[in-house]
Amino acid sequence: KVVLGALLTSLVLAVPALGQKLDGTLDKLKASGAMNIGYRESSPPFSFMGPDKRPVGYSIDLCMHVAGAIQKQLGLANLKLGWVPVTAENRIGMVVQGKVDIECGTTTASLSRHERVDFSLMTFVDGGGLLTTAAANLRGPADLAGKRIAVIPGTTTEKALAEYLKAEFITVQIVRVKDRAEGLAALEQGLADGFASDRGVLIGLAVTSKDPQRFVLPNLEFSYEPYGLMLRRNDAAFRLAVNRAL
Repeated sequence: KVVLGALLTSLVLAVPALGQKLDGTLDKLKASGAMNIGYRESSPPFSFMGPDKRPVGYSIDLCMHVAGAIQKQLGLANLKLGWVPVTAENRIGMVVQGKVDIECGTTTASLSRHERVDFSLMTFVDGGGLLTTAAANLRGPADLAGKRIAVIPGTTTEKALAEYLKAEFITVQIVRVKDRAEGLAALEQGLADGFASDRGVLIGLAVTSKDPQRFVLPNLEFSYEPYGLMLRRNDAAFRLAVNRAL
């Protein structure tokens, strides 16, 4: 009787949990049968446009796996995926405004960003570096003085680079570019001597360029960049679903 009573009690207590009402993003996905995924168009090997003009990359693979797990959790026969391109400038706003449900790119989970959005478990660790050309002959910090360094405004790279240059007493000419594709183009066209971004992405840009042998990645690292998938704030159930899938 004691064992049976304990079993019945546990079943009764479990009923509300099994029938718990969905809220937040999970409720939205269940009702709409669709999930909007934000991605970067020129951040290889993490998130970029493949030969067939579809998003591909490491972060994209992770989000595809997350989407499959959530579809199964919600008991949906199909979960339509909407691919929404985002930029370094608008990616946080796109998540906050609900235009994308999850952002799958190369976003660093910083404390200042946690004021506006949440992040999944860490998906990758990178660091800020510099891509240059062999002709520019930039091998180390001492070679940077007076050079033109391209960087995307509003990124953690921009802040970390400024702090690094200040600490090393180095003055450079900053060339602001809107995205990584423009940063690479600035190098190719001779408008910049170096392009500062995350080292993994810089390698991806060089490898996928028209002439990979033209580029050099100096032994220079000036920041710590822990990546995470970006989510809306205060949505614990969705964050748990994403983290469980990861």
